[in-house]
Amino acid sequence: MNQIEKTVWDLAQPVVTDAGLELWDVEYVTEAGQRYLRVYLDSPDGVDLDACERVSRAMDPILDEADPVPDSYIFEVSSAGCERALKRPSDFARFIGSSVEVRLYSAVDGAKQWIGALSAYEDGAVTIRANGGERRFEKKQIASVRLHMDM
Repeated sequence: MNQIEKTVWDLAQPVVTDAGLELWDVEYVTEAGQRYLRVYLDSPDGVDLDACERVSRAMDPILDEADPVPDSYIFEVSSAGCERALKRPSDFARFIGSSVEVRLYSAVDGAKQWIGALSAYEDGAVTIRANGGERRFEKKQIASVRLHMDM
């Protein structure tokens, strides 16, 4: 998490908690030449558009006052989604046993994408149960890990 994301996380946390929601992630990215500041929400009951709008409206004046982003940006608030990225150790602990998609920087046994049940997470290494066995991927191999919804 970069400094802008950390600052926005700290600003958003009390707003999101007051709304009865969980702060899942904050990202500050550039896409197609435009900067985006995104706040992702979660809740056991789901996150609807009204919840996103409430948090967005509450965050606008806070971001204006704190001014944590030096450039112009588009601010978005949304649900973390059912195929959310897992990033922090607490994310992995919460979803042990769940189906995940592991994307790798380089192919392992001919595949850069692996889907299986998350069975362990240790110091950035991810272990999944797939194809009748377990497969461990080291942190340096992993581009991303997301929840995977079987269709």
